[in-house]
Amino acid sequence: MMISFTINGEQTTVDVDPDTPLLWVIRDELDLKGTKFGCGKAACGACTIHVDGQAVRACSFAVKFAAGKNITTIEGLGTAENLHPVQQAWIEEIVPQCGYCQPGFMMATAAMLEKIPNPTDEDIDNNIVNVCRCATYYRMRKAIHRAAEIRNSNA
Repeated sequence: MMISFTINGEQTTVDVDPDTPLLWVIRDELDLKGTKFGCGKAACGACTIHVDGQAVRACSFAVKFAAGKNITTIEGLGTAENLHPVQQAWIEEIVPQCGYCQPGFMMATAAMLEKIPNPTDEDIDNNIVNVCRCATYYRMRKAIHRAAEIRNSNA
């Protein structure tokens, strides 16, 4: 089945089984490897992307539901010349250890900051429920607050 959507600002059409998880279309058909496979059950958040600005777990989101939508992956969040505030904060706070889960955390954070520009620690606890096996949660919390500062200073 032909399914069309916009990904990272570019219109694309794929010919895949409509029940294929969007994660595999992104990684295998479109060769965008930043979005990671973690648990395959929408529990860990390693595969978090944006669908029309909402954080979505791509491992459990059938590609048929992406038709006509705007998809953003970590590759489309910012550019090397113009980092997204979340990317800038992650670098400043030296967040990653192994880095595997970080794209999902960054995408979840970017979506949260659109809804909650000045998150409290409680907001972060309630909205960022991804899992990091390296336990970089303290540095991520600092980076989320820093990303909010950067974002608000650019507004």
